[in-house]
Amino acid sequence: MFPFGPLLASVATTWTLTRSTAKFITLRCDLAPVTIVKSEGPKLVPFFKATCVYFVLWLPTSSPSWFSALIKCLPIFCLWVFLLAHGFSFLGAHSSARKILAGLIFSALGDAFLIWQEQGYFVHGLLMFAITHILYSSAFGMKPINVRAGLVITAVSALCYLLLYPYLSGPFTYLVAVYIALIGFMGWRAIAGLQLTNDLWTWTKLSACLGAMLFMVSDLTIAVNKFCFPVPHSRAIIMATYYAAQMLIALSAVECQDAEVSRKRT
Repeated sequence: MFPFGPLLASVATTWTLTRSTAKFITLRCDLAPVTIVKSEGPKLVPFFKATCVYFVLWLPTSSPSWFSALIKCLPIFCLWVFLLAHGFSFLGAHSSARKILAGLIFSALGDAFLIWQEQGYFVHGLLMFAITHILYSSAFGMKPINVRAGLVITAVSALCYLLLYPYLSGPFTYLVAVYIALIGFMGWRAIAGLQLTNDLWTWTKLSACLGAMLFMVSDLTIAVNKFCFPVPHSRAIIMATYYAAQMLIALSAVECQDAEVSRKRT
């Protein structure tokens, strides 16, 4: 049956995240609060519309085509435009934004490969997303270290692999282990950057943290559904969390340019 309930919930989740972003008007940059009358929401409208198109069309996965690949990748293309809309000077001045844009490009390639996963392209998609996680990890940076967050993510990643291991065979025994390590590392770097104490909280860090966690949920659902047992409404869960994760990670690339202007004036 057509999963109307999960699909509507998925669309509603993405819409709620987009509206929340549109209403957010204050950011904290460096060590001092800076109020910015600025909304990123309107720039995300094409992404939201493309996401709705994907869920409304709901093209069958049993008959992969270039059209279905385009519809699946369209929201990610819109996130490219979202970052490019901030200007080439912005991308040139922020290496983290460039790395996230590159990660989105590899994500789109991974999405396209996974359209034909039953034809033997699952590993190709896995490789594209592995590169994406490396780029995102580099964008989030290695400071602060946050050993506690690293230990928690390591424990969660190890538990996930132990749950999947009995169902894995052949090259996937090693490939899944490497992939879990990479996405776990990416999640660690995103979570480590979120400092809720010492007056260092920022919207972009929170966005990266939430995006990384949703990405992990999406990929874990893929793994359980593919290797272990069918997950009810798996496609709706996977794509809703995936699109929301990519949107939040793209948002994390948006730096507080007003703070740079203030520093130059002082």
